[in-house]
Amino acid sequence: MSMKLSRRRFLVGTALAATMPLPAFAQNKPVRIGLLTVKTGPLAQGGIQMEQGITRFLKDRNYSLAGRKAELIVADTGGNPAGTKTKTQELVERDNVDLIVGPLAAFELLAITDYTAQAKMPVLSLAAAEDMTQRRPNPYFVRASATSAQSMHPLADYAAKELKYKTAITVTEDFAFGYEQMGGFQRVFEDAGGRIVKKLWPPLVTPDYTPYLAQLSGVDVIVQGFAGSNPLKFMKQYRDQGIKLPVLSGSVGCDDALLKSYNDEPIGVISCSAYTSDLDTPSNKRLVEGMVRDYGNIPGIYAGGLYINGMVAEAALEKTGGKTDDKEAFIKALRAVSLTDSPRGPFRFDHLGNVVGNFYIRRCERKGDKLVNTTIKTYKDVSQFWTYDEKWFLSQPVYSRDYPPLKS
Repeated sequence: MSMKLSRRRFLVGTALAATMPLPAFAQNKPVRIGLLTVKTGPLAQGGIQMEQGITRFLKDRNYSLAGRKAELIVADTGGNPAGTKTKTQELVERDNVDLIVGPLAAFELLAITDYTAQAKMPVLSLAAAEDMTQRRPNPYFVRASATSAQSMHPLADYAAKELKYKTAITVTEDFAFGYEQMGGFQRVFEDAGGRIVKKLWPPLVTPDYTPYLAQLSGVDVIVQGFAGSNPLKFMKQYRDQGIKLPVLSGSVGCDDALLKSYNDEPIGVISCSAYTSDLDTPSNKRLVEGMVRDYGNIPGIYAGGLYINGMVAEAALEKTGGKTDDKEAFIKALRAVSLTDSPRGPFRFDHLGNVVGNFYIRRCERKGDKLVNTTIKTYKDVSQFWTYDEKWFLSQPVYSRDYPPLKS
């Protein structure tokens, strides 16, 4: 039987529809996630793994978060500040994303922080720029991975107190992430009685490390913090030069996902990371199995970090009932997330939006025909301020190329 719709009924119906609450309609729209990553240049290896990690998470959730479909929009920043800012503006103004995950590098993040704060755009980033959660906090920023120095503080503590090293030379790229890593290592190492003899800063694009390798002698240990594909080049040239000094590494310098690209160069390297592939948690097992199945490689901090970012976004959406229209409520929910099972173990956020969680000391070993990082110690509930008083820490300059200065 057909029913005629009178003009009066139509007008009443549309009037009623206009008075209905909008969130119910909004929830039917997909959650749009913008990924800022790097697909070209020396940092591309990590950037590609970032995309793999967030894609793996969304597949595990059947592209549905808190009752809403999820869409991923990927933007290649080119690994430079100008490109990152342009892509961020496109994600916000053209693609109307609900949140951004990424970018990778500290210098990329620093280029967009003012814009994203003005746009009130929630950002869940892997980039480790210290001041984003310290002296220049962005109220719309959340970091579930680590600051640059957050993994280096416990590494320095372990080097001085358990490995009994007294002197070290640091070497890493000449950019913000490198400065902040080595500044953190230096402060804790020297406070524990050690001494940094020399700090070396090769450019980000360095085909031949010979001039730097020639300076690596006369100390107990070498500390490297290279990122992307640079650790592969550095460690190969290090071993080819016949240098026998032990090596300590930052989180990305001996990343799990890099190990299949090495021969025996990293065997014996001790590193510290917020993520380790051998962590025995249900969510990490699922991540590792999915990454091996889809990409033929175990995950490292780049893929694991983005998978964790997805979990944080999901938990926040569940608290808001799937709503993202109220940016203040959404960012509040993001910062209130506390997870007991994640690929990095339990964690929460401090009042500045930075993670407080476990960090893992690992030794690179060969097991059968594979290189693996084996966890040898866990530092629990590590803050971005380490064991220092927060007010004192924030009154000091941000870690930089020249701070802390060399005591010698």
